[in-house]
This record gives sequence, structure tokens and C-alpha cells, in this order.
Amino acid sequence: MTSLRARAVTGGILWAVAIIVLGLAGVSSYLTSQTQARFIEVLETRHAQAIVAVSNNSDSTSDLVRAIGDLVYQVPNSGQYWQVQTDVGAIYASPSLGEERLPSPFGRSGERRMREVAGPNDETVFTIGQWVSVSDGSLWHVQVASSLRSFEEDQVVLRNTLLTAFAFVSFVGVLGALTQVAVVLQPLNKLRHEVSGRWEQDDKLEVESYPIEVAPLVNDINTLMERNRDIMRRSRRQAADLAHAIKTPSAIMRNELDNLMMEGAEVQEAVDALDRLDAQLKRSFARMRADGTDATVGVATELDTALGRMQRAFNALARNEGKTFTADYDNGLRVRMDQSDFEEVMGNLLDNALKWAASEVQLKAGESADGQIMITITDDGPGIPKEEIAKATQSGQRLDTSKPGTGLGLAIAHDLIHAYGGKILLSQDEDLGGLAIHMRLPFASAKRSD
Repeated sequence: MTSLRARAVTGGILWAVAIIVLGLAGVSSYLTSQTQARFIEVLETRHAQAIVAVSNNSDSTSDLVRAIGDLVYQVPNSGQYWQVQTDVGAIYASPSLGEERLPSPFGRSGERRMREVAGPNDETVFTIGQWVSVSDGSLWHVQVASSLRSFEEDQVVLRNTLLTAFAFVSFVGVLGALTQVAVVLQPLNKLRHEVSGRWEQDDKLEVESYPIEVAPLVNDINTLMERNRDIMRRSRRQAADLAHAIKTPSAIMRNELDNLMMEGAEVQEAVDALDRLDAQLKRSFARMRADGTDATVGVATELDTALGRMQRAFNALARNEGKTFTADYDNGLRVRMDQSDFEEVMGNLLDNALKWAASEVQLKAGESADGQIMITITDDGPGIPKEEIAKATQSGQRLDTSKPGTGLGLAIAHDLIHAYGGKILLSQDEDLGGLAIHMRLPFASAKRSD
């Protein structure tokens, strides 16, 4: 699945790399050319000063060092040098050259020449040289040189500075892209959360609270949710209508069988078959209702209200059978399940527990650490052997025929609970010794106050 956030981050990184590469190359090239031009300009100025000094002091060569008096020429191996050579081969040099000498000029052209040559200590220097005519008419070659070492070191510092600057700008750009994505996606995140909440509350999304670019999508979602709700309502209504339509012929057949039984006819097998048929139909209709319900649809049951009613009913039933029924549950909890389905599940399970209990049935309900509703029903009956537990929730699997029933109570509960996204587990209770039924049901958020 493609992520918009991942796309934005990838795009930001690619742009950052492009900015670093192209920007560094472009700016570095420009600054290098400017620095190089400045380097040559300074050297040309020094060359012009040297020519003036030579022209004014050609008749007194001992004054040349003083005349070309820049301090950078006084320090040995300073990287700044000058050298004057007469047409008869005499050479005068700056103190910075020491015993070293710059390469002799080629030819005697009056043009100024620039070149890179090997200087003192095998160091590359950039030179500017030119033959000039002095006062006595002779030609002297005036040459100044500057080491490229400092120039190259400056270039390294410049590139590192630029790299750091562009990396910082790119980092800020990526952060900006992430911030922009977060801002742009905020309405979609809000939409995702509100779809669940509004659907659960059977409410519409407020189109006005979204940007105009997202509003058409919100309208479409509202339409889709309303259509789904309508489909589910019709499905549940059709299941209820069908169940009502079948009740009449079933009641007529049961009436006829009762009459035949009163007349002494052997119809017990037919009665049992009709009981099984009614139970199977009941389970099928429960499935149809469940299939017409989505776990996220706006249905919810107040746990304390529903369990309170069931507690009163089963307290009376338990007393009539000489048994006890206790219920312990938290107030204010809501389970995401239709009330009629929830009460049918609890009725089947409590009826089954009371039927098999020797003397006691317990019910406990509360919220788990992960936000689910946990309901546990236990009894002190014989329980179910481990190897038979899987069969207990299957259609019509009666594990013991000594008690009346169809064996579909657990199966119906299993189907309905799973339809709402819950789970049901059976085990042997360690305290009472009988069957323990553990249910995990989805939690329904509180009702909207607006």
C-alpha cells in the first residue's frame, strides 16, 4: 500500500539531494571563479608594483629589495615571491625565495605571461612575468609568484562550508515537507476518526468542517454510509418478517401435534423434530440479523441496563429451582452490539448455565486493559470435557441428552458474537468447577453530546 507521507518524504529527500548536488556545483563553480579572479587580480597588482619599483631603481639594484617592500616578501617560504632577471642573466630575488629561484622566462616577448610552475620546495606557484625596458634601454624580466597552496586550502574550506550550508537548508526543506504533509493530511486523519465515530452514532459527517478539496469526498462517504445503513436495516427487517411469517405455520403444526398427543398418538419424534427445526430456524434468523449488521454500525447497548433486567429475571428463575445467581458488573459501559442480539446471547448462555448448574451461577462483566468488554459466566455444573469443547458451538451438537434442549444455545451465541467482531471461549472454571464462558465484545464509545 502506497503512503502519501512516504511519497512526500522520498520526494523531499530527492529534492534535498538535487539541491545539494546542483546548488553545490553551481555556487562552488561561481565562487571558485570569483576567488580565482580575485587571486589573479591581487597578483597583477603586485606585478605592476614590482615593475614600477624596477623602473625607478634599475640603476641601483641594491635598493630593489627595499623598493619592493611588501612584508610578505620578507618571510622565507611565505608563498609570495618576486624575481627580477636582467638580459645578461643577473638575477635579483625576494628574501622569501631564499636560495631558490623561479624558472627562467621563455623568449623575450614584451607580453605579460601567466603560468603555473614548480616553485620552492616543489610547491606549485602561479606566476606573472613580463619583459620591461628600463632607463638604460636594456630589458629586465619582472616576475611575481604566489603559491597555490593557500588558494587550494581556501577552496576546500569554501566547499565544506557550502556543503554544510546546503545540507542544513536541505534538512530544513525535508522538515518543511513533513510539516506540510502533516498539515495537508490532517483533514484526512480527522475524516478517518470521524467516520468510525459518526457511523457508530448513526450520524452524518459535517461537510462544512472540512476543506473544499475534501468536501466532495465527505459527501460521498455520507451517501455511502446512509446506503449501507439502509441495506442493513432492510436486511434485519426482512429477517424479522420472515421469522414472523414462519412462526404461524410452526405454531399450527405444534398445535396439531399437541392434539394428537392428547389423543394418545405416538408423535414424540415429530415433536422433537419440530423442536430441532424451530431451533435451526432461530439460529438461521439470528445469523441473518447478524449478517445484516456491521461491527461498526451505530448500534450500542447500555451494559448495566441490559444486565440489570436479565439479573432480575434470572434471580427469580434461580430461586424457583433452589439455586443462586449473582451478577457483578461495572456501570456506564456500552457494548457495540444490538440490544436484542445482546439479550438473546446472554439469555441463551444464562439459561444454559442455570440448567446445568448444581447450585450456583455467576456473571462478571467489566472493561479489559485493551478497551474491550469482558463478560464471564460460570457455573458449578459438570462442565464440558476439553475434547468436546470445540463441538459445543457447532450446529445442533448436543453433548448430553439428559437435559431438554436443542444444543443450539452456544452455537447461536457464537454466531452473534462473532458477527459483531467479538470472541467467545469455553473452559473449565477453577473455582466453581463447571463451565466458564468468556466473551470479549467490542466497546462502544459514549454518546455524542452535541
